Amino acid sequence: MNKSIKVFILYSEIADYLLSCLGELQNFVDEIHLIHWPVNKEAPFKFNFYKKVRLYDKSKLNFDEIINLLKSNNPSIILCSGWMDNDYLKIVKLYYRSIPTILLLDNPWKSSIKQKIACLISPFFLKKIFSHVWVPGEIQVHYAEKLGYQQEKIRRGLYSANTNKFNKFREDYSESKNTNFPKVFLYVGRYVRQKGIYPMWKAFIDLQDEHPNDWELWCMGTGEEFENRIIHPKIKHVGFVQPNQMLSYLSNSGVYILPSLFEPWGVSVHEMAAAGFPLLLSDKVGSSEKFLIDGKNGYNFNSSDINSIKKVMIKVINLKDSELVSMGNESFKLSLSETPKKWSNTLLSFLYD
Repeated sequence: MNKSIKVFILYSEIADYLLSCLGELQNFVDEIHLIHWPVNKEAPFKFNFYKKVRLYDKSKLNFDEIINLLKSNNPSIILCSGWMDNDYLKIVKLYYRSIPTILLLDNPWKSSIKQKIACLISPFFLKKIFSHVWVPGEIQVHYAEKLGYQQEKIRRGLYSANTNKFNKFREDYSESKNTNFPKVFLYVGRYVRQKGIYPMWKAFIDLQDEHPNDWELWCMGTGEEFENRIIHPKIKHVGFVQPNQMLSYLSNSGVYILPSLFEPWGVSVHEMAAAGFPLLLSDKVGSSEKFLIDGKNGYNFNSSDINSIKKVMIKVINLKDSELVSMGNESFKLSLSETPKKWSNTLLSFLYD
């Protein structure tokens, strides 16, 4: 295409991994405009900025200002996080049929009443706003099809970790882990009940009583349940950590655990796979479809089931260091299936439909 490419993204809460994708995308486009909701207090990231990426806090703009921003910049493509923001929907509808308008959908099909209603009204609603749907994986493809989108209008690979950064982490500490694998389970996420933190803590404490061992549990994050966290001598509550401060924690921890009760995808799984961690994931973590092969690079367990969590922890504890290192290497291999460059290529492919 000879004309300049200007990408507009109407987003909810931005995260470090999105900006890493935009940093790659800027190599192929002229401008990137990202309008976003205010930063989540439970994940107060400080972001790096890229030359061609312009960020706008939606709470500081009124509707007319956003409209004028788009009109003055003549977008080539618009991406929109779901359909929960009415302002975003009104904006996208103005450009439907004139440029690609992309629905970003990460909810898996659950056959709920709400989803069934969405499917019924989609021909009169979503299909008149969005030309395409972009989803993380196969479990979301089914929902997109239910909404009435054909396969050729659906793309996979909505999310990618900052693979270069986490691969570099892996390179920096691989030698030390090969000689002395850290006996530490690591959790990274918000302190909210949805993340399954209480069953995880209970399972770990029970395990220490029933099968005394050298392993610890480190938890990174903050949230509404932080003040109610369970205190135990072998559970370390680190608090919130900025992305550029994670290396010391990753280098001294061994196995990643995500015990979520509901997790449509979970980019942290991709991040930890790229960093070479064996994975322990609940059966509610969507990204396990791509980054976990049970028994090869980690184990799957039933969410909220304390005994199920204990069983996979015991499996890990009983493994040799060399077996844990091998699992981490398999995670790294699986992580290569998604990268910011692949993400950028997928976004650009919408322009040629």
